[in-house]
Amino acid sequence: MTSNLYLSLGIIASALFIFMTYGLYNGIGLIDNFPKFRNFKRGEIFMQSGAFPDLPNTNVGDGIGGLILSIFLWIVMTIIFIVLLIILEAVFWFSLFILLAMLYWVFFRALKLVFKRSKDTKGSVGISIVYSISYTALYIGWIFGIVYLSEIIR
Repeated sequence: MTSNLYLSLGIIASALFIFMTYGLYNGIGLIDNFPKFRNFKRGEIFMQSGAFPDLPNTNVGDGIGGLILSIFLWIVMTIIFIVLLIILEAVFWFSLFILLAMLYWVFFRALKLVFKRSKDTKGSVGISIVYSISYTALYIGWIFGIVYLSEIIR
């Protein structure tokens, strides 16, 4: 398994190295055009108190009244369950969007730090390679270290 991880990380590191070397050699710059989002405040969307309301206790009796009340409660609970599933789906998609936005921000910031040097390295292969090797070692090297330590500990 670790040899597979080393191979995969080697391919990723090689691709990252080539990409950064090419970008630094050609003087590529990044433009921050990510949309700005409204800052949400705590308690703005949900209840202000943060407490869940008390639900009534429903003891269903025997007979026809209990049967009708059970069917009614079954329909109400089905509707509540469907609404909760819709809310869960919305939360899932919102969480996925936030995760993708965070990954975009991390990768954008990381590459912005690299391509900030493109003014100095434009047209110079040697300096571009030196910067690319150092940033590749920083961005991928710690993952190699984790894989190596997991192999030693095992």
